Amino acid sequence: MRPARLLAPLPHAGPVLIVAALVAVWFVFGEKPQVGRAAATNFSLCTAPPHINCVIDGDTFYLKSQPIRIADIDAPETHPARCSREAELGERATLRLRELLNARPFEIRAYERDTDKYGRKLRIIARNGESLGGMLVTEGLARPWGGKRTPWCG
Repeated sequence: MRPARLLAPLPHAGPVLIVAALVAVWFVFGEKPQVGRAAATNFSLCTAPPHINCVIDGDTFYLKSQPIRIADIDAPETHPARCSREAELGERATLRLRELLNARPFEIRAYERDTDKYGRKLRIIARNGESLGGMLVTEGLARPWGGKRTPWCG
């Protein structure tokens, strides 16, 4: 075979190269996987959209623009709270979650289900093998997830 034929372009090389380039760009600049290690990020409290790197309440936050529900806990509601006790506890849980997320890098672990009915990623959030949700439970700011929400008000 002559060398010129070996170097001749393949008939579909153009589209293949374009797709490969798009995949490479997405890999470098696109949304990162929601399982793995998250770098220390400056989380704020969520206000008006777009929600990026912010905390909604004691068990929900946005990493980049992806909503994540901490799967192993149930924290008091803040939007809306159903009584003053729930409102106060929910505010404390929200602020504490922001503090825990901002402390240093954390791990994002898969849960038995990928998403909840609202489209939020269900994940276990941990640091050095310890669940951040478990920390909130230990501090009295959340309770272990029991499969359904139960009221925080008497």
